[in-house]
Amino acid sequence: MFVRTLFILFLYFFPLIGFAQVDTTSKYLQEVVVSSSRISEQLLYSPVSILKVGKSFFQQSSQASIFDALENVQGVQLITPSLGFKVINARGFSNTTNVRFSQLVDGVDMQSPHIGGPIGNALGPTDLDIDQVEIVTGIASTMYGMNTVNGLANLISKTPFDSPGFSFQQKAGFSTKLYTESTLRYSHPFSSKWAFKINASFVQGSDWEANNLTDLNPLANSSTNLIGENNPGRDLVNMYGNESSNRKTITLQGKTYVVSRTGYLESDVVDYSIKNAKGDLGLAYQISPNSMLLYSYHIALLDNVYQRSNRFRLQDYLLQQHAVQYQSDILSFKLYTNSEDTGNSYNLRSMAENIDRNFKSDVVWYDDYTKAFNSATTVGTYVAEALNQARAAADLGRYQPGSPSYKDVLAKLQQINNWDLGAALKVKARLVHAEAQSNLSQIFPSLFKALRLDVIAGIDRRTYIIGSDGNYFVNPEKGNETGDILYSKTGAYTSFSKKLWADKLRLGFVFRVDKNDYFNLTSNPRLTVVFAPNAFHSVRVGYQEGYRFPSIFEAYSNINSGGVKRVGGLPVMSSGVFENSYLATSITAFQAAVLTDVNKNGLSKTLAIVKNKELLVKNPYTYIQPEHIQSIEGGYRGALLGNRLLIDADFYYNQYKSFIAQTNVNVPKTVAIDSIPFALNDKNLQSPYRVWTNSKSVVKTYGASFGFNYRLNSSWAMTGNVTYSKLGKSENDDGLEDGFNTPDWVLNVGLSSMKIAKNWAGGINYRWQNTYYWQSFLANDWVPAYGSLDMQIQYHFSILPVSIKLSGTNILNQSYYSFLGGPQIGGMYMLTLILNK
Repeated sequence: MFVRTLFILFLYFFPLIGFAQVDTTSKYLQEVVVSSSRISEQLLYSPVSILKVGKSFFQQSSQASIFDALENVQGVQLITPSLGFKVINARGFSNTTNVRFSQLVDGVDMQSPHIGGPIGNALGPTDLDIDQVEIVTGIASTMYGMNTVNGLANLISKTPFDSPGFSFQQKAGFSTKLYTESTLRYSHPFSSKWAFKINASFVQGSDWEANNLTDLNPLANSSTNLIGENNPGRDLVNMYGNESSNRKTITLQGKTYVVSRTGYLESDVVDYSIKNAKGDLGLAYQISPNSMLLYSYHIALLDNVYQRSNRFRLQDYLLQQHAVQYQSDILSFKLYTNSEDTGNSYNLRSMAENIDRNFKSDVVWYDDYTKAFNSATTVGTYVAEALNQARAAADLGRYQPGSPSYKDVLAKLQQINNWDLGAALKVKARLVHAEAQSNLSQIFPSLFKALRLDVIAGIDRRTYIIGSDGNYFVNPEKGNETGDILYSKTGAYTSFSKKLWADKLRLGFVFRVDKNDYFNLTSNPRLTVVFAPNAFHSVRVGYQEGYRFPSIFEAYSNINSGGVKRVGGLPVMSSGVFENSYLATSITAFQAAVLTDVNKNGLSKTLAIVKNKELLVKNPYTYIQPEHIQSIEGGYRGALLGNRLLIDADFYYNQYKSFIAQTNVNVPKTVAIDSIPFALNDKNLQSPYRVWTNSKSVVKTYGASFGFNYRLNSSWAMTGNVTYSKLGKSENDDGLEDGFNTPDWVLNVGLSSMKIAKNWAGGINYRWQNTYYWQSFLANDWVPAYGSLDMQIQYHFSILPVSIKLSGTNILNQSYYSFLGGPQIGGMYMLTLILNK
């Protein structure tokens, strides 16, 4: 395996030697600062929306970690699937696995390969090692490639040369239970040439519970007037095993009812304990004053709750990354590999439904249910009570949470890598990435200096290597079903920047091309204009395009999830599904109409099916293609009122074509035209699929943000920002773009001081967002508006290199959830001790 890995790295490294270039983009971002007297030149002339936060921002934050504090940055949306797992996004289309927003550490992508995105900051730097964070809100794909159509966050760590010494941080907090985090950092320069650093962190606590019991299927039995708690087909948000695949339409005493299996609460099938450990090692060699060679190794072992289409328990989940970088004023390159092993992780929904089925199969359970109902009604029991008695009889002897037999079956199912029978998540995956960049203006100064033209060129290549586990991923190549899945793309770009009018006006043009294994060559242009009449004001406007290739999961998934086969959109994965399927939404409407005609209008089932068959809609979608986005954006940065007021404003208008989304379709188990409606009214005569495809709509979004920092005096400052995001009316609306999952309005306002009194500092912040609609595979509904009041106060010892910070988020303990299906978030109260030597 080691030899194979070296060989793969060699194949990637060798073709790029001739293209080694300086990563001026990364360096450019690092220089974005705001001084007390003016806006820095790099920020002044930035052609896109870049937001930077550093030491003072982190010190004044009340959040549990620096990563969590990014929730308060202008234009940023952060959702919370778990206390140990947060997701960053910008400008809409948020979800718990955000493949449109990238997360970098020192310019290196930290994503988990098979997921296509990062697991929060699991593999990222610790609080003690983060120097600053830069966030690009909006398309960054012309320079950074795929997964950046919504933006990126680059977490910049401290260098071993500039930040030597030992640091230790201990956090002790309380939410539902005790929460602790121990972090250390040690950095040492051996000489002017060599230096190293090491970081380690261990988090332990108990997660917030996901306990939303809203019924997602309240009208299932409205034709028989059975609603609320009398509805036998209930589907509660955070109760699993009662979803559509665990429901059946049965005829009882001449009437038709929708009945679901009982299922289990999330708290019954998951261990909410959190144990997350991570560490990293960095080695630096200063070749010359302007060039450096870097090696870094990151490792993380996770035990916490995670969410994508379903909720998961991550257990013994291992992430690793090796990275080598060379940086200079002229040339730079990066070469890194990320790997993951899901360990003993499992799917909570599959666990719940298969515990029920391990107790009693669906056939036996519904037969027992029917017999008990008939017995109850024979003696005159009312229908609603008879249905309750029928459930109790069918559930007699069912596994009870906490009992030895329950624990035994849960442990057994945790290791069965087949979601029809068990719940295990057994994936091993890795990616290999290489990129290089050159500042041609430095290489050929005589050619470009006279033209006042800066030219940068770069190239990158990435390959995903996914193990075929027979459940989550299956290699579609005939004769190689158990071999690794390989999925690659290559890109290249050139950037031109021209200075005019004594450097007050700068024109920029970037052109990028990308080629994926399965798709034609794509091109992404960017054109920008920045005007800065002086060092205190600048205006920018730009147009750019971006493509996003399907992630590995969108392309290759092949898994049964809750009785629904979820398949990637490539022809090798979903051949035959698109051509022979019907939209699940139309099937639901068709079946509801049949129920109404049978139960209320007295029609026979056969006549009701024939009457309503025109409601069935053939699937209009086809195989997946790259997603294309066009964007117009602009902004203003300024320093006013004697430089006491700094403001940053931006706006954007985006248009998506071939928007990548999912749709539910069912394939009837017959090709006879007259038999298809009858098959689609019978759960046993159709196969449900959830397929990745492209929306036929032209999806439009628009929005704006405004932020300010007002220095009241030498000690106190007021900050605030407001963000507006909107999904516009789509052309040819087909409903597939409804995963916008973003509040219209988000507001942050705060007051802080680095010196309330001698050695004392503190601050207060309020965050609010309005109601918004959440749509996902797990649940669809409205997320209520919420506000969170956060406070912190800290003391810095004069004679010791020690500080103490007392902080709290949501200090009024007004529980809320940031998205549907997620946990109830309560107050978090933290005491932090920091030692810097």
